[in-house]
Amino acid sequence: MLQESNRIEWKSTLNDKMEKEIVAFLNNREGGILYIGIDDDGRPVENLDIDSSQLKIADRIKNNILPSTLGLFDIVTEIIEGIAVIKIIVSSGLEKPYYIKSKGMSPNGCYMRMGASTQPMTTAFIDELYGKRIHTTLRNITSPRQDLTFAQLKIYYQERGLELNKQFANSLELLTPDGKYNYIAYLLADENGVSIKVAKYAGKDKIDLKENEEYGYCSLIKATNYVLEKMKIENVTKARVTSTRRIEKNLVEPVPMREALINAIVHNDFSKEIPPVFEIFSDRMEFTSYGGLIQGQSMEDFFSCSSMPRNRELMRVFKDVGLVEQLGSGMSRILNSYDRTVFEISEHFIKVIFPFSWSDERESVVITKWDGDDNGDDNGDDNGDDMTILLLVEKEPDITAKKISEKVGFSTRKVSRIIKSLRESGKIIRIGSDRKGYWKVNKGRDMD
Repeated sequence: MLQESNRIEWKSTLNDKMEKEIVAFLNNREGGILYIGIDDDGRPVENLDIDSSQLKIADRIKNNILPSTLGLFDIVTEIIEGIAVIKIIVSSGLEKPYYIKSKGMSPNGCYMRMGASTQPMTTAFIDELYGKRIHTTLRNITSPRQDLTFAQLKIYYQERGLELNKQFANSLELLTPDGKYNYIAYLLADENGVSIKVAKYAGKDKIDLKENEEYGYCSLIKATNYVLEKMKIENVTKARVTSTRRIEKNLVEPVPMREALINAIVHNDFSKEIPPVFEIFSDRMEFTSYGGLIQGQSMEDFFSCSSMPRNRELMRVFKDVGLVEQLGSGMSRILNSYDRTVFEISEHFIKVIFPFSWSDERESVVITKWDGDDNGDDNGDDNGDDMTILLLVEKEPDITAKKISEKVGFSTRKVSRIIKSLRESGKIIRIGSDRKGYWKVNKGRDMD
């Protein structure tokens, strides 16, 4: 049975006290969770209109609370004892104190959690929080360019069945208070000066650099997808044969790797113009993002799986396009496979170090298809598959279709079809004959 606490509250129905509870969790250092559809005894109630209630909840949170809550809450359905209830996940906000718009920044509008109850703030505490409020968010930093376009971003939204209307810059908070494009807009634009580095070394140190790639100068969403595909290729599966069985494991657990990679990007402090860096060594992967713990966040807060996004506007967009599933879920997915020792946290940086599952060079290496679906024919889902092959061709220009098929697990028919498409679009060029020639990636073409 659920228990109410400093981070958990429940209501049997959607009533006029909801905003008060949400405000209290926004002001709480660890955020919190509000359940709608659970009675005083902690039991789920039936006949709750889930869809209608979720729409009303989202509208009330967005319109009845200040400062802006976009990117700070998530509304999902949870099944408890076979009954669907509404779960509102609320992050701790950076612009405290949050308050009910109609009540103003006063004890009647500002609330906080005291144990398992919600209490009004004192005037003195409201003044103290307001004095510490962080105003230097990316939303308030003017973009270094104002001639921005967002064709790539619109495509990613369309792929999720969403449309960006003419007011999208305002609704996604891409404008400064004086109406100029802000730094969030700059990061999400088709062209910018931000690049994410991926470096690969031959050994356990940085002496012998094998590869040094840059993914960027485009929408941060597009760059993130590039880096994800690159790291999936590098996260090969190694096989070890024992006397009784064959054991296959990725160098790094795929789900924690993906979560840590996205966290490093979306929580990076871009205001200092230092992008995240991803490094691959012979025995480990290291993901480094700039910016230590957020002001007011303790080490326990960081590991508690509660969400306190540094860049809530970016978090909102990443969630819209499917890169982030649920607020606060990334850390739990990492800690399900690794302990806290994989994190190194300093004043200015947060680093995640994933040791390889095994790194004995004498073991045979098998690269398998990491995710997605391949039916072995023309009906397979090409979700990112062309990028997978593009990166392989760039890495091994003389690679054959048969070898690509062996490495990624696609049928040779599917590989040939994707290569043909890449050639027709001008993304790759064949130099020389089919038998003795090699591939050249045309980096002058847009690799969507």
